[in-house]
Amino acid sequence: MGRPKDSGETVDVACTPLPASAQAGAMNHAIVRVARLHRMLAAQLLRRVGLHPAQELVMMQLWDHGPQRQVDLVRMLGSDAATMTRTIQRLEHAGFVRRKPCPTDKRATIIEATPASQAVRRQIEDIWTELETATTAGLTPDQQAEALKVLQRIEDGLARAVSG
Repeated sequence: MGRPKDSGETVDVACTPLPASAQAGAMNHAIVRVARLHRMLAAQLLRRVGLHPAQELVMMQLWDHGPQRQVDLVRMLGSDAATMTRTIQRLEHAGFVRRKPCPTDKRATIIEATPASQAVRRQIEDIWTELETATTAGLTPDQQAEALKVLQRIEDGLARAVSG
């Protein structure tokens, strides 16, 4: 079983056997595999509107909450400053965001969605629906709800570990 890779090649998506060196980390290995495949599919779908994974998250944040300081986008999306700067530059180059100086803090930059971004909003929402459908294919509504609970517990545990 294969799926198109970004380059047009196919990649084997069958269950990857757990390497012997990762025996103590079966959950880690599973999360990495799932995240990789999810990102690959997201990249394929987002390519339709000229975006890369995570760029749509910036757009969603701006659409839902309006113009924001770049530092707040970094915090809200769990990014780092350098990655966010590159993301904003790419979105600006595509015409989806614009930067303006913060009127109250000369060191800060305000990022706002442009009318051009509104033109692709529905397409991005449809892409997320398609990604959700593919992600949950074969799961009953009860299994989906349980998976969300388990993922939330995993996220909470990782957040605690990261913070200290």
